[in-house]
Amino acid sequence: MIDPAVPRPRRITRPDAVLRGEEIGAGPAFLLLHAGGERRQVWGPVSEVLVDAGYRCVAYDQRGHGESSGDARALSPCAEDVTAMLCAEPPGCVVVGASLGGLAAVAALTDPVVRARVAGLVLVDVVPCLEPSRVRRFLAAAGLHGTRTELVEDILTQVPRLRQVTAELALPILLVHGDHGSSLTDEDIDRLLRLAPHTTVRPLQGAGHLIARDQPVALARAVIAVTTAWR
Repeated sequence: MIDPAVPRPRRITRPDAVLRGEEIGAGPAFLLLHAGGERRQVWGPVSEVLVDAGYRCVAYDQRGHGESSGDARALSPCAEDVTAMLCAEPPGCVVVGASLGGLAAVAALTDPVVRARVAGLVLVDVVPCLEPSRVRRFLAAAGLHGTRTELVEDILTQVPRLRQVTAELALPILLVHGDHGSSLTDEDIDRLLRLAPHTTVRPLQGAGHLIARDQPVALARAVIAVTTAWR
């Protein structure tokens, strides 16, 4: 008999990459998508809270990260990976995406077949209506200028499409953002609310851009509190 409290390995073979991950828990699923430069293990403390609350968590290393192969040079392959992850799950999954993970999720939701499999979207300190010059300044201030430059620039060219997808989404959306060191401004949040007025916004104190590291328990509790009504 499978013990749901023990992590189980997951693997998806893509045409140009092998995605390695794991799942833990039993019940309705969360697909957890980490930020650029991170690994799936960042979700460990978040998953503990979600599993204790009766959920199942699935997390992969994104392509070019951790144990997953492939190149992360453009957003489209990352979005196609998210599509493959969702197609490996029963319908009704809630997608939780931090930074790159959130943008890849939005891009994947362009496909109506993918949207039909998703119960809702949680964006963790990221919005699809990015302002390119400010993104570059944020990365430079964080000492990340020149890190995955090709991917960053490709994402910034995709902003009009990401905005359009978001404006057309009928799915429920939760934005969780930090207060200290967040990548978002009030203007970013206002732009998202204009695109998707049904979005719920939850600020978390004591969190920066990488909320899963800074405030994992608070993040998990916010996710549970809002998304329980989505299923």
